Amino acid sequence: MSNVNIRRVKTTDLDLKDRLVSIQRVTKVTKGGRTFSFSAIVVVGNEDGIVGYGLGKANEVTTAIAKGVEDAKKNLIKVPVYKGTIPHEQVAKYGGAKVFLKPASSGTGVKAGGAMRAVLESVGVHDVLAKSKGSSNPHNLVKATFNALMLMRDAFTIAQQRNVSMEKVFNG
Repeated sequence: MSNVNIRRVKTTDLDLKDRLVSIQRVTKVTKGGRTFSFSAIVVVGNEDGIVGYGLGKANEVTTAIAKGVEDAKKNLIKVPVYKGTIPHEQVAKYGGAKVFLKPASSGTGVKAGGAMRAVLESVGVHDVLAKSKGSSNPHNLVKATFNALMLMRDAFTIAQQRNVSMEKVFNG
């Protein structure tokens, strides 16, 4: 995917809101007993086309979330949002998780489950139909949703790739 590097965004001067997707307690058994730690997957976005996700691990919940937010700010991408929805249908997968995203008319809302909902709301999509198939693991669902969003292309991008002027696109 050559256009993935083009979509990377720097965190300078962005008003990012973070959403906690899931937090899990992890147990490590040693000869001294059990050691508990926490892993948190966090999505950050400015609700205007920029979104990122991160994973934080620590011995305390608040520290794990803070680490997840910092990691998410390092992995920001730009997603085309057209009139509050996505430009076209898209299918993507990561591991055992498969996601299907479909644009919806205005007023539909975000019809998506847990992990996908957090990502789509952070991007700034207001109307979308989404379905997850296969694994419901939140880590893989977030990554599959990101793969789908990275594959999104708007009319301007396609016109540039085809060497067509935008006047021809709109005027026929």
